[in-house]
Amino acid sequence: MTETLTTTSPVPAPEPVPFLDLGAQTAEVEADVRERWDEILRTSGFVLGPDVERFEREFAAYCQARHAVGVGNGTDALEIGLRAAGISRGDEVIVPANTFFATAEAVLRCGALLVPADVDDDFLLDPEDVAGRLSARTRAVIGVHLYGQMAPVAQLRELVGPDVLVVEDAAQAQGASRDGLRSGGAGDVAATSFYPGKNLGAFGDAGAVMTSSDDVAERARRLRNHGGVNRYEHLEVGANSRLDSLQAAVLSAKLTRLDAWNLRRSEAAARYGALLAEAFRDVPEVVAPRELPGAAHVWHLYVVRVPDRPAASAALTAAGIGHGIHYPAPVHLLPATAHLGFRPGTAPRAEAHADQILSLPMFPGITAAQQERVVATLRDSVTGRGPR
Repeated sequence: MTETLTTTSPVPAPEPVPFLDLGAQTAEVEADVRERWDEILRTSGFVLGPDVERFEREFAAYCQARHAVGVGNGTDALEIGLRAAGISRGDEVIVPANTFFATAEAVLRCGALLVPADVDDDFLLDPEDVAGRLSARTRAVIGVHLYGQMAPVAQLRELVGPDVLVVEDAAQAQGASRDGLRSGGAGDVAATSFYPGKNLGAFGDAGAVMTSSDDVAERARRLRNHGGVNRYEHLEVGANSRLDSLQAAVLSAKLTRLDAWNLRRSEAAARYGALLAEAFRDVPEVVAPRELPGAAHVWHLYVVRVPDRPAASAALTAAGIGHGIHYPAPVHLLPATAHLGFRPGTAPRAEAHADQILSLPMFPGITAAQQERVVATLRDSVTGRGPR
């Protein structure tokens, strides 16, 4: 009698789902970028110059602003924009408590006084809370267009009046709009980052200041270039923060595709919304984000609120699914701001959200199958079913 041996092959593990995948975008612009880079290499025009001027014109028009001033990164854009608009030592600047530290950092680097305000349930600066924090020393309020949705710029303008600057931190919302206003062109001055992972991202660090004020734009150009526009002309203490031509060429190539990429993000967000509504119809503690009436959200991040984030994060990690937390602590409770004396309870909603928010994979080209895996894994972690 011959014994028959049978073997079974192990079931292959599912492919990981990245939090962000820039490969397809890079491939799409590669030929255009190489062509322009070859010309830049031939002419050795690496800093400022025609490619930067071209992108500045294109991006200003895209934002519906008169000027865009290219700088070295988004943090410098915030600081230079604030300084160019006149913010200086002793001025109070209101910022949302739930934002990346750079928003607060730029205020502090100007020597201004940081005033954190609470956010609403859509993670955006709450005008009602801002109203209670205005004082005679308030010189600016920064609306952060968080996760791809614009802050209520029109409401903030009406609230603070003409003597207080409305500043946009537009780093996460290139292409967004709200109440007929375009991100980057809605406030007195705006700043954006072109960090590679942004909706419009360079191949390294880059940023820009946007404004429709000729005076603010002129000063921003000085401040990015050691305080002067002309060589060896230093009218004030500035910085060395100039956009280089190589990054400007990348940004020009990507800008022509940005609206199409944002549309694919919106389609992915709609798919997430439907999947989450079905998966959690009996679990109200899991809250999906929404697009506000009168707004065009560009979904830089897709951020849900979950009741037990450590468990959800562990489940996603075990399943090979990338995710993030934006942001794990409000800016007023970070070690870098501890010397300012803020205490828990300063911004209750932002503090509560910080323990619940979870950023799911989001990028143009994410597939329905990948999103289904993400939501199924999240559902299992919340309901305690364990991995499928």
